[in-house]
This record gives sequence, structure tokens and C-alpha cells, in this order.
Amino acid sequence: MILVYSLGGSILYERTPDELKKFAGCLMELAEDHQIFVVVGGGKIAREYIGKARALAAGEAFCDLLGIGATKMNAMLLIAALGRAAAPEPAESYAQALSASAGGKIVVLGGMAPGQTTDAVAALLAEYVGADRLIVATSVDGVYTADPEVDAGATKYTKMTHRELVSLSMETTLSAGSRSPVDPLAAKILERSRIPAAVVYGGEVENLKRGAEGGHSGTEIS
Repeated sequence: MILVYSLGGSILYERTPDELKKFAGCLMELAEDHQIFVVVGGGKIAREYIGKARALAAGEAFCDLLGIGATKMNAMLLIAALGRAAAPEPAESYAQALSASAGGKIVVLGGMAPGQTTDAVAALLAEYVGADRLIVATSVDGVYTADPEVDAGATKYTKMTHRELVSLSMETTLSAGSRSPVDPLAAKILERSRIPAAVVYGGEVENLKRGAEGGHSGTEIS
């Protein structure tokens, strides 16, 4: 299968080198049977820099570019953990990502353009490469009716349709550094391409496999 991962930046940024090696090892095991692409978010480091830039009256497009820079740093960190199993630098376009995968390498990307989250980049990449599945590995364990960190009454979807995901995601803002599990653009791309997806808790390395091959406890989208 062709698998595209959208990996939350904080999942990498907050890990020790040994923990990063475990993430890389899991991806390398998956790459023995599947073609793997990973789009890495900016995470905590991006939000910190964006917050400071906003305080300095920077515009949202500028903040987006700042966040994209953070995604590239996180992508390079993952490439360092993957070593020779990965293409040597983050792909700068969808065409370049597809080309870099030709030799069986794991291809890692960061953000692409202002106004797009890395979830949207991952969804577009999945569409471009004809992926069989998109796995969103993030800091929450699925898609909820509301932000579970804010609303104690939020409930998790175990399954939902692409249309339901679009409806829920339309309540999400698109400001730089947004923390929604799946943003509106990503949801619409998944809907039009009908790519099956899973949203899982990325802090547990085995969820990378479970999200791809089944058995996860997150949210299944189809």
C-alpha cells in the first residue's frame, strides 16, 4: 500500500533521541511492505514563534511562513532519525516527493504554502501519489465533537464519513498554528478523493502501524 502520514510536530519535538529512533524504526518496518510518505507539522516550536511574531504585529501570511520553517526543522529531525532509509532532505513539491520515492525511500515533507496546514499538505500529497490511506498521528486520540482539552463533555467518534468530517471541520479556524486534528481544506480533499483515513494518538509509536493496518482506537474515516 501507499501510505501517507500527517505527523504532529510536537510528537517529534518533545521526544528524546532514543524515542525518535523508535518512531523511525516503526516507519522503517512499515516501509518493508508499504511505500511511506510523512508530512511533519510545526508543533510547539511553531506555535511559540508564531505567538511572538503576532506580538510583533506580523501578519498571518508571515506567521504561516514562520510555521513552515518550523515544519522543515522537524522534518529534518525525522530524516536524521531515519538515516539512509529516507530521502536526504525534505521534498519541496508533490512531484519531487513522488520522484524521491522511486527507490523505495521514505519521503519526508514539511509545510508547503501559507494558508495550508500540514494536514492539508498530507491530503493533497495522498491525492497526488494515489495513496491507499492517510494516517493523521496527532496529540489527541481521534476526532471529537469538541476540543477535549477545553470541553469535558466532548465525545470521540470511532467512525465517521468524509461528509461528517467536512461538516465538523468547518467550525475550525485557519489561523497560523491552528491545532485542529483535521482542517477544512484537508477534509474537503479527502472527501473529493475518497481516501480512507484514520486519526490516532501519535504519542504511542505502535499507533503508526495500527492506523495503517487496523486495530487502532482512534477515529476511522471513510
